[in-house]
Amino acid sequence: MAVFGAAAQPAHTRTFADLYNFSGASDGGQPLAGLVRDAAGNLYGTTYSGGASGFGVAFKLDRRGTETVLHSFAGGADGEYPYSDPVLDADGNLYGTAAGGGGNGCGGFGCGVVFEVSASGAETVLHSFTGGTTDGCYPHGSLMMDANGNLYGTTDECGTSNLGTVFEVSSGTGSVTILHSFAGGSSDGDDPIYDGLLMDGAGNLYGVTLGGGASGDGVIYELGTRGALTVLHSFSGGAADGCYPYGTPVMDAKSNLYGTAEKCGASGFGVVWKLDQETGMFSVLHSFSGDASDGGYPVAGVLPGTKGRLFGNTVAGGVDDTGTVYELNRKGKFTLLHSFTGPDGEYPSGNLIQDAKGNIYGTAEEGGSGNAGTVWKLTRSSR
Repeated sequence: MAVFGAAAQPAHTRTFADLYNFSGASDGGQPLAGLVRDAAGNLYGTTYSGGASGFGVAFKLDRRGTETVLHSFAGGADGEYPYSDPVLDADGNLYGTAAGGGGNGCGGFGCGVVFEVSASGAETVLHSFTGGTTDGCYPHGSLMMDANGNLYGTTDECGTSNLGTVFEVSSGTGSVTILHSFAGGSSDGDDPIYDGLLMDGAGNLYGVTLGGGASGDGVIYELGTRGALTVLHSFSGGAADGCYPYGTPVMDAKSNLYGTAEKCGASGFGVVWKLDQETGMFSVLHSFSGDASDGGYPVAGVLPGTKGRLFGNTVAGGVDDTGTVYELNRKGKFTLLHSFTGPDGEYPSGNLIQDAKGNIYGTAEEGGSGNAGTVWKLTRSSR
Protein backbone atom coordinates (compact mmCIF):
# COMPACT_ATOMS: atom_id res chain seq x y z
CA MET A 1 0.00 0.00 0.00
CA ALA A 2 1.71 3.15 -1.18
CA VAL A 3 1.41 6.64 0.23
CA PHE A 4 1.43 9.36 -2.40
CA GLY A 5 1.93 13.11 -2.13
CA ALA A 6 2.46 13.35 1.62
CA ALA A 7 4.15 16.77 1.46
CA ALA A 8 2.02 19.92 1.37
CA GLN A 9 2.45 22.36 -1.51
CA PRO A 10 1.87 26.13 -1.66
CA ALA A 11 -1.81 27.00 -1.66
CA HIS A 12 -3.60 28.04 -4.82
CA THR A 13 -4.95 31.57 -4.92
CA ARG A 14 -8.56 31.21 -3.91
CA THR A 15 -10.96 33.58 -2.25
CA PHE A 16 -12.56 32.33 0.96
CA ALA A 17 -15.72 33.97 2.27
CA ASP A 18 -18.32 33.18 4.88
CA LEU A 19 -21.78 33.36 3.33
CA TYR A 20 -23.65 33.08 6.63
CA ASN A 21 -22.82 33.08 10.35
CA PHE A 22 -25.26 31.21 12.59
CA SER A 23 -26.21 32.74 15.92
CA GLY A 24 -27.27 29.52 17.60
CA ALA A 25 -30.71 30.99 18.30
CA SER A 26 -33.81 30.79 16.10
CA ASP A 27 -31.72 30.64 12.91
CA GLY A 28 -29.98 27.42 13.96
CA GLY A 29 -26.55 26.41 15.14
CA GLN A 30 -23.91 23.73 14.57
CA PRO A 31 -24.30 22.85 10.88
CA LEU A 32 -22.68 19.42 11.05
CA ALA A 33 -23.89 18.30 7.64
CA GLY A 34 -23.09 19.44 4.13
CA LEU A 35 -25.23 21.39 1.70
CA VAL A 36 -27.27 20.95 -1.47
CA ARG A 37 -27.65 23.62 -4.16
CA ASP A 38 -30.54 24.25 -6.55
CA ALA A 39 -30.41 25.51 -10.16
CA ALA A 40 -30.91 29.11 -9.02
CA GLY A 41 -27.91 28.98 -6.70
CA ASN A 42 -29.79 28.74 -3.41
CA LEU A 43 -28.18 26.56 -0.74
CA TYR A 44 -30.05 24.23 1.60
CA GLY A 45 -28.90 22.50 4.75
CA THR A 46 -29.62 21.55 8.35
CA THR A 47 -28.26 22.48 11.75
CA TYR A 48 -27.93 20.13 14.69
CA SER A 49 -29.07 22.67 17.27
CA GLY A 50 -30.80 26.03 17.55
CA GLY A 51 -34.19 26.87 16.18
CA ALA A 52 -37.34 27.68 18.13
CA SER A 53 -37.00 24.61 20.38
CA GLY A 54 -33.25 24.05 20.27
CA PHE A 55 -33.51 20.82 18.27
CA GLY A 56 -32.15 22.11 14.96
CA VAL A 57 -33.51 23.56 11.72
CA ALA A 58 -33.74 22.97 7.99
CA PHE A 59 -32.72 26.16 6.20
CA LYS A 60 -32.42 27.87 2.84
CA LEU A 61 -29.70 30.42 2.04
CA ASP A 62 -30.22 32.56 -1.04
CA ARG A 63 -27.49 34.02 -3.25
CA ARG A 64 -27.50 37.26 -1.24
CA GLY A 65 -26.80 35.41 1.99
CA THR A 66 -30.29 35.74 3.41
CA GLU A 67 -31.32 32.75 5.50
CA THR A 68 -34.85 31.36 5.68
CA VAL A 69 -35.67 28.76 8.29
CA LEU A 70 -37.83 26.25 6.44
CA HIS A 71 -38.54 24.11 9.49
CA SER A 72 -37.62 24.33 13.14
CA PHE A 73 -37.58 20.88 14.74
CA ALA A 74 -39.68 20.73 17.88
CA GLY A 75 -38.47 17.39 19.19
CA GLY A 76 -40.80 14.51 19.84
CA ALA A 77 -42.78 13.24 16.90
CA ASP A 78 -41.29 15.51 14.21
CA GLY A 79 -37.68 14.59 14.98
CA GLU A 80 -34.72 16.29 16.60
CA TYR A 81 -31.02 16.86 15.91
CA PRO A 82 -30.71 16.56 12.10
CA TYR A 83 -27.19 15.45 11.24
CA SER A 84 -27.33 14.45 7.58
CA ASP A 85 -26.76 16.13 4.24
CA PRO A 86 -30.15 16.96 2.73
CA VAL A 87 -31.49 15.72 -0.60
CA LEU A 88 -33.43 18.07 -2.89
CA ASP A 89 -35.93 16.84 -5.50
CA ALA A 90 -37.00 18.56 -8.72
CA ASP A 91 -39.98 20.18 -7.00
CA GLY A 92 -37.89 21.81 -4.29
CA ASN A 93 -38.78 19.36 -1.52
CA LEU A 94 -36.03 18.64 0.98
CA TYR A 95 -35.39 15.19 2.50
CA GLY A 96 -33.20 14.19 5.40
CA THR A 97 -32.85 12.33 8.65
CA ALA A 98 -32.93 13.41 12.27
CA ALA A 99 -30.92 11.33 14.71
CA GLY A 100 -33.52 11.50 17.48
CA GLY A 101 -37.18 12.10 18.06
CA GLY A 102 -40.04 10.33 16.42
CA GLY A 103 -42.83 8.58 18.18
CA ASN A 104 -41.08 5.42 19.25
CA GLY A 105 -39.04 4.23 22.20
CA CYS A 106 -35.26 4.26 22.39
CA GLY A 107 -35.25 5.23 26.04
CA GLY A 108 -37.53 8.19 25.58
CA PHE A 109 -35.03 9.95 23.30
CA GLY A 110 -36.73 8.68 20.17
CA CYS A 111 -35.15 6.43 17.54
CA GLY A 112 -34.99 9.07 14.81
CA VAL A 113 -36.94 9.90 11.66
CA VAL A 114 -36.79 10.33 7.92
CA PHE A 115 -38.43 13.64 7.03
CA GLU A 116 -39.58 15.70 4.08
CA VAL A 117 -39.81 19.50 4.16
CA SER A 118 -41.81 20.94 1.26
CA ALA A 119 -40.78 24.05 -0.63
CA SER A 120 -43.36 25.94 1.43
CA GLY A 121 -41.87 24.67 4.72
CA ALA A 122 -44.39 21.99 5.69
CA GLU A 123 -42.75 18.98 7.35
CA THR A 124 -43.88 15.38 6.88
CA VAL A 125 -42.35 12.48 8.82
CA LEU A 126 -41.94 9.73 6.23
CA HIS A 127 -40.74 7.15 8.75
CA SER A 128 -40.32 7.06 12.50
CA PHE A 129 -37.80 4.39 13.47
CA THR A 130 -38.88 1.90 16.11
CA GLY A 131 -35.55 0.28 16.99
CA GLY A 132 -35.32 -3.37 17.92
CA THR A 133 -34.34 -6.17 15.57
CA THR A 134 -36.70 -5.42 12.69
CA ASP A 135 -35.91 -1.72 12.22
CA GLY A 136 -33.02 0.68 12.65
CA CYS A 137 -32.37 3.53 15.08
CA TYR A 138 -30.35 6.75 15.24
CA PRO A 139 -29.92 7.68 11.56
CA HIS A 140 -26.98 10.10 11.37
CA GLY A 141 -25.94 9.29 7.80
CA SER A 142 -27.00 11.15 4.66
CA LEU A 143 -29.78 10.03 2.37
CA MET A 144 -29.51 9.35 -1.36
CA MET A 145 -32.37 9.33 -3.87
CA ASP A 146 -32.59 7.12 -6.95
CA ALA A 147 -34.18 8.02 -10.28
CA ASN A 148 -37.59 6.80 -9.07
CA GLY A 149 -37.54 8.92 -5.92
CA ASN A 150 -36.79 6.08 -3.50
CA LEU A 151 -34.58 7.08 -0.56
CA TYR A 152 -31.71 5.05 0.89
CA GLY A 153 -29.78 5.51 4.10
CA THR A 154 -28.20 3.93 7.15
CA THR A 155 -28.83 3.81 10.89
CA ASP A 156 -26.10 3.61 13.50
CA GLU A 157 -27.70 0.95 15.66
CA CYS A 158 -30.54 -1.57 16.01
CA GLY A 159 -31.33 -4.22 13.43
CA THR A 160 -30.81 -7.93 13.95
CA SER A 161 -27.44 -7.59 15.73
CA ASN A 162 -27.91 -4.03 17.04
CA LEU A 163 -25.01 -2.92 14.82
CA GLY A 164 -26.93 -0.76 12.35
CA THR A 165 -28.85 -1.15 9.12
CA VAL A 166 -29.22 -0.09 5.50
CA PHE A 167 -32.79 0.96 4.69
CA GLU A 168 -34.96 2.02 1.75
CA VAL A 169 -37.98 4.34 1.88
CA SER A 170 -40.34 3.75 -1.06
CA SER A 171 -41.42 6.87 -2.94
CA GLY A 172 -44.80 5.40 -3.75
CA THR A 173 -45.95 4.08 -0.41
CA GLY A 174 -43.49 5.51 2.11
CA SER A 175 -42.90 1.99 3.38
CA VAL A 176 -39.49 1.16 4.81
CA THR A 177 -37.52 -1.96 3.92
CA ILE A 178 -34.42 -3.01 5.83
CA LEU A 179 -32.01 -4.05 3.09
CA HIS A 180 -29.23 -5.20 5.42
CA SER A 181 -28.62 -5.58 9.15
CA PHE A 182 -24.93 -5.36 9.96
CA ALA A 183 -23.57 -8.32 11.89
CA GLY A 184 -19.96 -7.27 12.52
CA GLY A 185 -17.12 -9.79 12.34
CA SER A 186 -14.60 -10.29 9.57
CA SER A 187 -17.13 -10.67 6.74
CA ASP A 188 -19.41 -7.74 7.58
CA GLY A 189 -19.28 -4.23 8.97
CA ASP A 190 -20.82 -2.55 11.97
CA ASP A 191 -21.79 0.98 13.00
CA PRO A 192 -22.26 2.93 9.75
CA ILE A 193 -22.34 6.19 11.72
CA TYR A 194 -22.35 9.46 9.69
CA ASP A 195 -22.02 7.43 6.48
CA GLY A 196 -24.12 7.87 3.37
CA LEU A 197 -24.53 5.60 0.38
CA LEU A 198 -23.47 5.63 -3.26
CA MET A 199 -25.48 3.85 -5.97
CA ASP A 200 -23.97 2.71 -9.27
CA GLY A 201 -25.78 2.41 -12.59
CA ALA A 202 -26.82 -1.18 -11.85
CA GLY A 203 -28.43 -0.27 -8.52
CA ASN A 204 -25.67 -1.65 -6.26
CA LEU A 205 -25.05 0.36 -3.09
CA TYR A 206 -21.63 1.22 -1.65
CA GLY A 207 -20.74 2.50 1.79
CA VAL A 208 -18.36 2.28 4.72
CA THR A 209 -18.70 1.31 8.36
CA LEU A 210 -16.77 2.53 11.37
CA GLY A 211 -16.19 -0.99 12.69
CA GLY A 212 -16.18 -4.58 11.59
CA GLY A 213 -13.93 -6.30 9.10
CA ALA A 214 -10.90 -8.49 9.66
CA SER A 215 -9.27 -6.11 12.15
CA GLY A 216 -12.35 -4.39 13.52
CA ASP A 217 -11.21 -1.06 12.04
CA GLY A 218 -14.01 -0.67 9.50
CA VAL A 219 -14.82 -1.76 5.97
CA ILE A 220 -15.75 -0.62 2.48
CA TYR A 221 -18.72 -2.66 1.31
CA GLU A 222 -20.98 -3.30 -1.67
CA LEU A 223 -24.63 -4.23 -1.15
CA GLY A 224 -25.99 -5.92 -4.27
CA THR A 225 -29.51 -5.56 -5.62
CA ARG A 226 -30.41 -8.96 -4.18
CA GLY A 227 -29.27 -7.98 -0.70
CA ALA A 228 -25.89 -9.74 -0.59
CA LEU A 229 -23.17 -7.75 1.15
CA THR A 230 -19.55 -8.01 0.00
CA VAL A 231 -16.66 -6.56 1.98
CA LEU A 232 -14.44 -4.89 -0.61
CA HIS A 233 -11.75 -3.83 1.86
CA SER A 234 -11.10 -4.30 5.57
CA PHE A 235 -9.09 -1.50 7.12
CA SER A 236 -6.13 -2.79 9.10
CA GLY A 237 -5.12 0.37 10.96
CA GLY A 238 -1.54 1.37 11.57
CA ALA A 239 0.76 3.40 9.38
CA ALA A 240 0.15 1.64 6.07
CA ASP A 241 -3.65 1.84 6.10
CA GLY A 242 -6.45 3.87 7.62
CA CYS A 243 -9.02 3.09 10.27
CA TYR A 244 -12.54 4.23 11.12
CA PRO A 245 -13.79 5.32 7.67
CA TYR A 246 -16.46 8.01 7.56
CA GLY A 247 -18.43 9.75 4.84
CA THR A 248 -19.95 8.72 1.54
CA PRO A 249 -17.66 7.06 -1.01
CA VAL A 250 -17.46 8.44 -4.54
CA MET A 251 -16.83 6.62 -7.81
CA ASP A 252 -15.03 7.68 -10.99
CA ALA A 253 -15.78 6.64 -14.58
CA LYS A 254 -13.61 3.54 -14.19
CA SER A 255 -15.55 2.44 -11.08
CA ASN A 256 -12.67 3.24 -8.74
CA LEU A 257 -13.89 4.19 -5.27
CA TYR A 258 -12.48 7.04 -3.16
CA GLY A 259 -13.02 8.15 0.41
CA THR A 260 -11.46 8.94 3.77
CA ALA A 261 -10.68 7.24 7.06
CA GLU A 262 -10.66 9.40 10.17
CA LYS A 263 -7.59 7.95 11.90
CA CYS A 264 -4.45 5.83 11.46
CA GLY A 265 -2.15 6.30 8.50
CA ALA A 266 1.51 7.33 8.73
CA SER A 267 0.92 9.96 11.44
CA GLY A 268 -2.34 8.72 12.93
CA PHE A 269 -4.43 11.62 11.60
CA GLY A 270 -6.32 9.75 8.89
CA VAL A 271 -6.03 9.15 5.17
CA VAL A 272 -7.57 9.63 1.75
CA TRP A 273 -7.91 6.26 0.04
CA LYS A 274 -8.60 4.72 -3.38
CA LEU A 275 -9.96 1.27 -4.17
CA ASP A 276 -9.50 -0.11 -7.70
CA GLN A 277 -12.48 -2.43 -8.07
CA GLU A 278 -11.09 -4.14 -11.15
CA THR A 279 -7.90 -5.31 -9.44
CA GLY A 280 -9.01 -5.04 -5.81
CA MET A 281 -5.93 -2.90 -5.08
CA PHE A 282 -6.32 -0.50 -2.15
CA SER A 283 -3.98 2.49 -1.88
CA VAL A 284 -3.51 5.46 0.41
CA LEU A 285 -3.40 8.65 -1.65
CA HIS A 286 -2.59 10.94 1.27
CA SER A 287 -1.78 10.43 4.92
CA PHE A 288 -2.60 13.48 7.04
CA SER A 289 0.03 14.86 9.40
CA GLY A 290 -2.24 17.05 11.53
CA ASP A 291 0.17 20.00 11.45
CA ALA A 292 -0.15 23.62 10.31
CA SER A 293 0.46 22.85 6.64
CA ASP A 294 -1.86 19.86 6.51
CA GLY A 295 -5.15 18.62 7.95
CA GLY A 296 -6.14 15.98 10.44
CA TYR A 297 -9.11 13.71 11.10
CA PRO A 298 -11.23 13.82 7.92
CA VAL A 299 -14.77 12.93 9.04
CA ALA A 300 -16.41 13.57 5.66
CA GLY A 301 -15.74 11.97 2.30
CA VAL A 302 -14.17 13.61 -0.75
CA LEU A 303 -15.63 15.70 -3.56
CA PRO A 304 -14.53 14.71 -7.09
CA GLY A 305 -13.50 17.61 -9.33
CA THR A 306 -12.23 17.97 -12.89
CA LYS A 307 -9.02 16.34 -14.12
CA GLY A 308 -9.06 13.73 -11.38
CA ARG A 309 -8.90 16.21 -8.50
CA LEU A 310 -10.35 15.42 -5.09
CA PHE A 311 -11.42 18.01 -2.52
CA GLY A 312 -12.18 17.55 1.15
CA ASN A 313 -12.00 18.99 4.63
CA THR A 314 -10.67 17.99 8.03
CA VAL A 315 -11.75 18.89 11.57
CA ALA A 316 -8.17 19.35 12.82
CA GLY A 317 -4.84 20.58 11.52
CA GLY A 318 -4.13 23.90 9.87
CA VAL A 319 -2.64 26.99 11.46
CA ASP A 320 -4.95 26.97 14.51
CA ASP A 321 -5.70 23.24 14.59
CA THR A 322 -9.37 23.99 13.84
CA GLY A 323 -9.59 22.36 10.43
CA THR A 324 -8.72 22.75 6.77
CA VAL A 325 -9.97 22.49 3.21
CA TYR A 326 -7.64 20.64 0.85
CA GLU A 327 -7.14 19.45 -2.72
CA LEU A 328 -5.42 16.34 -4.07
CA ASN A 329 -4.55 16.15 -7.75
CA ARG A 330 -4.54 12.91 -9.70
CA LYS A 331 -0.85 12.35 -8.88
CA GLY A 332 -1.52 12.65 -5.16
CA LYS A 333 -0.03 16.14 -4.71
CA PHE A 334 -1.60 17.78 -1.66
CA THR A 335 -2.59 21.46 -1.65
CA LEU A 336 -3.86 23.27 1.43
CA LEU A 337 -6.67 25.55 0.24
CA HIS A 338 -7.78 27.07 3.55
CA SER A 339 -7.02 26.90 7.27
CA PHE A 340 -9.84 27.83 9.60
CA THR A 341 -8.97 30.29 12.37
CA GLY A 342 -12.18 30.73 14.38
CA PRO A 343 -13.78 33.98 13.13
CA ASP A 344 -14.25 32.29 9.74
CA GLY A 345 -15.45 29.00 11.25
CA GLU A 346 -14.07 25.95 13.02
CA TYR A 347 -14.23 22.17 12.60
CA PRO A 348 -15.72 21.62 9.11
CA SER A 349 -17.28 18.14 9.20
CA GLY A 350 -19.83 18.12 6.37
CA ASN A 351 -19.44 16.97 2.79
CA LEU A 352 -18.47 19.58 0.18
CA ILE A 353 -20.36 20.54 -2.98
CA GLN A 354 -19.23 22.33 -6.13
CA ASP A 355 -21.02 24.51 -8.69
CA ALA A 356 -20.55 24.56 -12.47
CA LYS A 357 -17.83 27.23 -12.16
CA GLY A 358 -15.78 25.13 -9.77
CA ASN A 359 -16.61 27.12 -6.63
CA ILE A 360 -16.72 24.98 -3.49
CA TYR A 361 -19.27 25.31 -0.68
CA GLY A 362 -19.30 23.84 2.81
CA THR A 363 -20.11 24.34 6.46
CA ALA A 364 -18.16 24.70 9.69
CA GLU A 365 -19.60 23.27 12.88
CA GLU A 366 -18.47 26.09 15.17
CA GLY A 367 -16.82 29.50 15.02
CA GLY A 368 -17.98 32.51 13.06
CA SER A 369 -19.33 35.72 14.52
CA GLY A 370 -21.93 33.87 16.60
CA ASN A 371 -19.63 30.95 17.45
CA ALA A 372 -22.40 28.65 16.20
CA GLY A 373 -20.99 27.73 12.80
CA THR A 374 -20.87 29.08 9.27
CA VAL A 375 -21.71 28.43 5.63
CA TRP A 376 -18.70 29.26 3.46
CA LYS A 377 -17.53 29.46 -0.16
CA LEU A 378 -14.16 29.04 -1.82
CA THR A 379 -14.17 30.86 -5.15
CA ARG A 380 -12.19 29.16 -7.89
CA SER A 381 -9.10 30.98 -9.07
CA SER A 382 -7.84 31.25 -12.65
CA ARG A 383 -4.90 28.98 -13.38
